[in-house]
Amino acid sequence: ASNLGRFTMTRGADSNHAYVGIDREDHEHLEPPVDDPERMARAALYGVLQHVGVELSAHETITLEHERWGSIAELAAEYETIAQAAQHDRWAALLAVSGLDSEQVDDVLASDAYGALSAELRRAEANGHHLDRLFPRLVAARGFVDAADIASVLHARLAKTTARPAGSGRTRKTPRLIAGLVPRADGPMSTDMRQALDERHELIEQRADAVLDTALTDREPWTTRLGEKPTGKGEAKQWRRNARIIAAYRDRYQITATSPLGPDPETTVQTIDHARAKAALQRAQTFATRQNQKSPERQPVNRDHVGPQM
Repeated sequence: ASNLGRFTMTRGADSNHAYVGIDREDHEHLEPPVDDPERMARAALYGVLQHVGVELSAHETITLEHERWGSIAELAAEYETIAQAAQHDRWAALLAVSGLDSEQVDDVLASDAYGALSAELRRAEANGHHLDRLFPRLVAARGFVDAADIASVLHARLAKTTARPAGSGRTRKTPRLIAGLVPRADGPMSTDMRQALDERHELIEQRADAVLDTALTDREPWTTRLGEKPTGKGEAKQWRRNARIIAAYRDRYQITATSPLGPDPETTVQTIDHARAKAALQRAQTFATRQNQKSPERQPVNRDHVGPQM
């Protein structure tokens, strides 16, 4: 049964039969086990069913792999859950020196809103804000006498203060983002937590590449709005870097529209990501336009109307 040829199925009116054809001699088993032909048949059939027979194309392999990883929405949710646990002690220390008393700190850490506050702290830091200086100012801005939930109040204050993406006024630092969208979790943490975060960081980056490559291979309509990829090595790299941010945005928010960014964002977090993806779209189109200007014989680039870069 080690040398198997073809597997043929015929369909009859009353029953179905499977036949196994042996095209070549099996030098290891010249004499079939006539005492148990049924066992030999089952073994041969099992071997056929286990044999794929055709190599997957590169595109099929990429598709299967990134489907196995899960979407960026799923991976980002895992990343944020791990980050909250990994940075707990750090944010607790920040709260302790922010001007809150010990009872207020305990209330914040026990609040249902602490998860949102933790994510907002990570987002603000990734955007280049100095939390050691900023957070105490937010605590001192107004009291909490009438606050039903201090964590919710602090989250709202922080979100309002750091709503604009990095580079848009308060800071000029390059944001520390995964696939151009997901804020990185930095600072001291256990080795296990750091490894878990790094693994998901890598998977998110790989997923963004896979989604973009699949979209370009399949010529999905939204990719035409990116303009033509430049031929220059440096500009092509920049074009792709911005294109994958859009691919990551579409995957994170399950955008299926033919336009690159789809419908208007629904949440505050998506609004921030939408602004980043919109700026990335404009930059990609700019690189494509430069390529078109260098090659006058090319057709004009089809561009979406996008607002000013943020």
